[in-house]
Amino acid sequence: MVSLGLDLATFVGQLISFLILLGLLTLFGYKPVRKMLDERSQRIKESIERAEATKKEYEQAEAAVQEQLEEARKKSQNIIAQAEQLGDKIKKEARKAARKEAEAIYTQSQLELEKERDKAISELRQEFVDTVILATEKVISETLDKEKHRNLIEKILEDNSVFRKS
Repeated sequence: MVSLGLDLATFVGQLISFLILLGLLTLFGYKPVRKMLDERSQRIKESIERAEATKKEYEQAEAAVQEQLEEARKKSQNIIAQAEQLGDKIKKEARKAARKEAEAIYTQSQLELEKERDKAISELRQEFVDTVILATEKVISETLDKEKHRNLIEKILEDNSVFRKS
């Protein structure tokens, strides 16, 4: 070993110093660094797991929100359809009521017109009867019973188709 330039005492001293240094480094350096790296690795792993869990929760929440939005959209479409149906129904009912009211007004107007016509005919008859009686009195120049003349003229008028009551 001397030929190699090694001294056994120095070599053994350096070997013992190296082993002591290796032991001290292992005890005070390697183990704390290893422990720190393990802790850091564990924190990173936990952070990744939390991130994945958060991502899953986000995806579930997003799916729930989409589902709620779709449900709300369907409900709003149903409400709109119901409102349209109700509006159509109300329109139909209003038209029906207006039609009935118009028919009632028309019927009432017809009845009033018939009454007015009958009244006018009756008044015309009365005037005609009075005029005929006056004319007859003047022509005959004698005093006859007015009631008999009236009955006679009314009988003639009833036989005549122009002045018949409707």
